[in-house]
Amino acid sequence: MHIKTIHAAGMIGAILAFSPLKAYAQEDSLYISLDRLFERGMEQNLQIAADKLRERMAEERTRTARANRLPEIEIGLNGGFVGQPVVFERGLSRPTRPDSPDWSQNYEVSLSQPLYYGGRIRHAIRQADIEREIAALQTAADRADIKLSLLRQYLDLFSLYKQHTVLARNIHESELRLKDIRQMKKEGLITNNDVLRSEMQLTNNRLSLLETENGIRLTSQRLDILLGLDETLLLRPDTALLNETFRLDSYGSYIGQAYSNDPAMQLKRRQTDLARNNVRSACADRMPQLSLYAANTLARPVSRTLADMYNNAWNVGLSLSYPLSALYRNKHRINEAKRQAELYVNAEERQKQQIRITVRNAYLKHSEALARVDALKLSVKQAEENYRIMRNRYLNQLAILTDLLDADNLRLNAELQLTTARTQVIYTYYELQCAVGKL
Repeated sequence: MHIKTIHAAGMIGAILAFSPLKAYAQEDSLYISLDRLFERGMEQNLQIAADKLRERMAEERTRTARANRLPEIEIGLNGGFVGQPVVFERGLSRPTRPDSPDWSQNYEVSLSQPLYYGGRIRHAIRQADIEREIAALQTAADRADIKLSLLRQYLDLFSLYKQHTVLARNIHESELRLKDIRQMKKEGLITNNDVLRSEMQLTNNRLSLLETENGIRLTSQRLDILLGLDETLLLRPDTALLNETFRLDSYGSYIGQAYSNDPAMQLKRRQTDLARNNVRSACADRMPQLSLYAANTLARPVSRTLADMYNNAWNVGLSLSYPLSALYRNKHRINEAKRQAELYVNAEERQKQQIRITVRNAYLKHSEALARVDALKLSVKQAEENYRIMRNRYLNQLAILTDLLDADNLRLNAELQLTTARTQVIYTYYELQCAVGKL
């Protein structure tokens, strides 16, 4: 039994001798603020890059639609072999074959300027403009989601670094306490069981510290990859953010902001506008078309006499057409466009309902997080005082080691819970800002 005790104590001592703090401290680190996190995250994110490409495509469609207002200009050039003409002067008898040139040439320049197309061009331009705005709103919605995802991992670093600080301090205090316990063991005041239990708790804390350091490495690596940095860098967050005050306004003001600023809400509105524009575009197909045209033609030979000479002719005028078939062909297309517009109006109303649910949920979460921080601040003070009392009582042989270790664990958990609560306040605040469209 004595041999087993010595063997167990030797193993614990070997574990206590191992400390990752030195290797951890030598790793390269980089301080990064929240603003810089968002800025670099937007620069490096592939989804945002894809959204930007869609925006540029929409801008090109807008330019194309506007270009349809410009005149259409054509240049034509024809050349070919002219066959031998046959002329019948009396019925189909006595054909004659007059002399004619062997080659023909035709040079033409024509211009057509749309004057009135029933609003087709105007509605096409408006459609392209709305599609460009929709692409920009989709980018804004994706930005908010990506920022929230980056923030979640950024705040994970807060918790891990605070956990690292608390565990390192707790280990240092445990080592000092272990010295006192060993001294009390030598003086015969306590048994070897208290020494072993203290060593085991110190071992567990060191293992927790190692797990925390690995968590910092893994979280930093994920952010490094997303930010386009060297994935071996240890990122250090701005801890001053924990001390900022995140106030809570009235619920009604958040609802009003969400209706005005939320990208998803604005997206539904623009989709409704696009559907209504499609109705007007479908109705425009039933309207007449008026164009100004002009042309100049230089041709050889003369078409009527086949004389081997150049003939130049020009003309200018107005062209008016009315698509009568559109009166009955477009009827169902217009009705479909109207139903589509009604569908988007319905989607807009459903989005308003969803906004109220989302904002209310985020509002209550943030309110709850603020209340939790206030409660845990008191818990930390109480846990500190409880540990101080239990430590003094143990050193005066008025309490057992289990009570002291329980008080130490209670203090450790209270501090970690307070850090988690503070990071949760930050996250719920930005989650609320995202819900109202201000992230």
